[in-house]
Amino acid sequence: MNSDMTVAIHSLVFLAYLPEHMASSESIASSVSTNPTRVRKIMSCLRAHGFVRTKEGIGGGYILNCDPRQVTLADIYRAFLCGMTLKPHWNSGDPEDSCLVSSNMPSVMDDIFQEAETQYQKCLEQMTIQNVLERVQDCKHTS
Repeated sequence: MNSDMTVAIHSLVFLAYLPEHMASSESIASSVSTNPTRVRKIMSCLRAHGFVRTKEGIGGGYILNCDPRQVTLADIYRAFLCGMTLKPHWNSGDPEDSCLVSSNMPSVMDDIFQEAETQYQKCLEQMTIQNVLERVQDCKHTS
């Protein structure tokens, strides 16, 4: 996983905070503390998955195109998965090795990472964009 998902969630929460208002990539980037070009790339993916709409030109930008109470963090995770998972690309061990540990470690670790991936997605299914916005708003009131 990379930080694109974090930027995507932040951007959607920012738009949910400003319902029915357009937000430019510059204003979203300012909130996220990143580059507007990066925001545009991530927003393009969110648009392709139907989470946001765009308007070109003066007064244009991005607007939420989904119900923040219905979109889960797992939905966002799957949109940004792009072949990435919790499992690292490299495995230790060698299935052809005569050593018990070396020959079995790749499949054992694959199983462990698959279990972790399943649990991770189950956890993300329990949290919506609205839930994140509410947590943000609660932090403001407790600070």
